[in-house]
Amino acid sequence: MNDKFLKLSEEHQMLRESLRQFATQKLEPQAEEHDRYERFNLKVFRELGELGVLGLTLSEEFGGADMDATSCVILFEELSSVDSGFALAVLAHSMLCVNNFYFNANTDQKSEILPKLASGEWVGAMGMSEPDAGTDVLSMSMTAEKKGSSYVLNGRKMWITNGCVDDAKTPCDVVLVYAKTGVNSKGRSEFSSFFVKKGDPGFSVGQKIMGKLGMRSSNTAELVFDNCEIPANQLIGNEGEALLHMMKNLEIERLTLAAMSLGMARRSLEIMIQYSKEREAFGKKISQFGQIQKFISESYAKYASAKAYVYMLAGNMSTGGAGQRIDSDGVKLVAATMAKEVCDNAIQVLGGYGYVSEYVVERLWRDAKLIEIGGGTLEAHQKNMTRDLCKDASFLLL
Repeated sequence: MNDKFLKLSEEHQMLRESLRQFATQKLEPQAEEHDRYERFNLKVFRELGELGVLGLTLSEEFGGADMDATSCVILFEELSSVDSGFALAVLAHSMLCVNNFYFNANTDQKSEILPKLASGEWVGAMGMSEPDAGTDVLSMSMTAEKKGSSYVLNGRKMWITNGCVDDAKTPCDVVLVYAKTGVNSKGRSEFSSFFVKKGDPGFSVGQKIMGKLGMRSSNTAELVFDNCEIPANQLIGNEGEALLHMMKNLEIERLTLAAMSLGMARRSLEIMIQYSKEREAFGKKISQFGQIQKFISESYAKYASAKAYVYMLAGNMSTGGAGQRIDSDGVKLVAATMAKEVCDNAIQVLGGYGYVSEYVVERLWRDAKLIEIGGGTLEAHQKNMTRDLCKDASFLLL
């Protein structure tokens, strides 16, 4: 499926060409090594900042490119086709932190923080998950207590992509975090959004999480907030608004995670097709065998179907959300499983060669699994979609 079929603009096609060249020249040579040693390539990250895409959704006033959701999909599809772990780090920075901050912070906060993030000078993260709170966000226990002109944060955030940067002890430059700030009149917890900067007292890395199955070229860490005192002006928006900020930004997060799945699946398809044309068995190219044809043809059909869904949604989505909740769940639900199946098919086509790192597909297969968990589990998408569809399925007739 090419861009003409998708009817992308000339600007979008130019962006894809630029990113594909960057991925081939900068990411491909280092991908296997950084996966093996579980290292994030900060140098290449900053080169991507020079390309102008770390603040893809920001206005030019704050150092951004002022581009749309389709551009975001192109970015993560291209990066993930070569180094999915690195792409995940970029996504955590530019979508979970930068985009969220842009649509919810005030002008002074944006002027202070966003230019440094857009250039790549700073690395950003978002902290929602905790050791005992993942999909069930309302069970977050981290607290923020107002004391005079400050807030004091206490708690831990877990599984934070970009939580640490250069080493296991150095936290990211800024993290957008959610914390409990009180209880409303109905007895329900209220959560608020804050940003915490490296160097704020009481903010540290608990541990760098090693031994991950996949996405190993992105750093994952536990962040600790131990009587972390920050100025009151590091509250984003008003108290009690965090869930609104979170839910709106989840839409672009899930769309771009689905785009990562497209990149992994496309690369796996390219590899298995090429291998099937070169490898012989019983005197014939293996592409002539029905079993191999099944793997290739069904993989392409699933990939093309998911791609059409992802780009359709991107063309109708605002980078600030909200309003596409069902389909943002839907594209990730479909694309995540599709990518894992296509990567698995590629390993099967390559046989023993697919099981070793030289042919890339084993790394893609390991990376693909994370999309079924991060940014909302498959089970959470199924629950959300069914609930919303049962409330109102009238749009199915449109």
